[in-house]
Amino acid sequence: MKYIDEYRDPAVVTALLKRIETTAQKISHTVTIMEICGSHTYAIGRFGIRKLLPDNIRLISGPGCPVCVTSARDVDIALYLAGIDNVIFATFGDMLRVPGTGGESLQKKRASGAYVRVVSSADECITLALANPQKEIIMMGIGFETTTPTIAAVVATCSKKDIKNFSVFSVHKIVPPAINALLADPLLNIDGFLCPGHVSTMIGAAAYQMIPDAGCAAVITGFEPADILEGIWILLQQIESGKKEVAIQYSRGVRPEGNTRAMNLLQSVFETTDAEWRGLGIIPVSGLTLQNDFASFDTLKRFDVPDIKSADISGCGCGDILRGIKLPNDCPLFKKICTPANPIGPCMVSSEGTCSTYYKYY
Repeated sequence: MKYIDEYRDPAVVTALLKRIETTAQKISHTVTIMEICGSHTYAIGRFGIRKLLPDNIRLISGPGCPVCVTSARDVDIALYLAGIDNVIFATFGDMLRVPGTGGESLQKKRASGAYVRVVSSADECITLALANPQKEIIMMGIGFETTTPTIAAVVATCSKKDIKNFSVFSVHKIVPPAINALLADPLLNIDGFLCPGHVSTMIGAAAYQMIPDAGCAAVITGFEPADILEGIWILLQQIESGKKEVAIQYSRGVRPEGNTRAMNLLQSVFETTDAEWRGLGIIPVSGLTLQNDFASFDTLKRFDVPDIKSADISGCGCGDILRGIKLPNDCPLFKKICTPANPIGPCMVSSEGTCSTYYKYY
């Protein structure tokens, strides 16, 4: 297929591997590269890229899965909201099986009678709200900068159409502050980042300038084998030469300035706030909440939520795996108690989760 097969061409892949090996031989230490995109994590596993690389290149996965980084407290709040009478709770499918404190999930909530609706796009909530005027439609707004503009568009539409029975429980997060937290983590020693392709279509390249400023290499990379391998080669060139920058390998999808129209829409509806990330704790200005002009669409301002005592699942290593300081095989639950059929932590639930990928491909 055009635009896919050319990025899986064995000749292209072989040539890139030779370039990687040649450049890696010029670097005397082990190079640690972190990808911070769940789609990259999945592709690296699916195409067996780790096994193709020289021994002195180490790939680790970071907090690139929005479902995985959702805190236990936010999951528990979602479970509470879904159980309120007269509520239709809308969510993307990956959240359905994420366990909260005590092991309950939205899937189990639905089985016990709650009206939990899986949607594939946020604008389905407009149809739900119009078709169910006597019910409250709550959308769990989850995702990074890629997803949030679509939620912002729905909020803006509901405001214009005076749709009053819709609100958003926003657990949206933005990527650059999380990168700052990773750069400051004393347990990590990252040489370069494979920056997320999807997010970068929105925020552009300048948003990652903190990476070269901290002395690390950075490249925005696509999702096919040739994309990822070329991205790794570009990182190695930066590390070997000492000239750090934010390179764009994924030029067919990412403009340096990003998608300004989508970002302007996002910023017209949402504003930044501190947010809790699973494994990384509270990161300043890393979350998004609705602006005062749209406060009537903020679920947490429309419903009284009690003080919920939340706790991470005992023994689950998901938090450390999201930080990149552990691999799934380091978790005592991995492939024993925790499997895709019986996920204990969110990293095993989402198809973009590190544990799910390791279970399937390693």
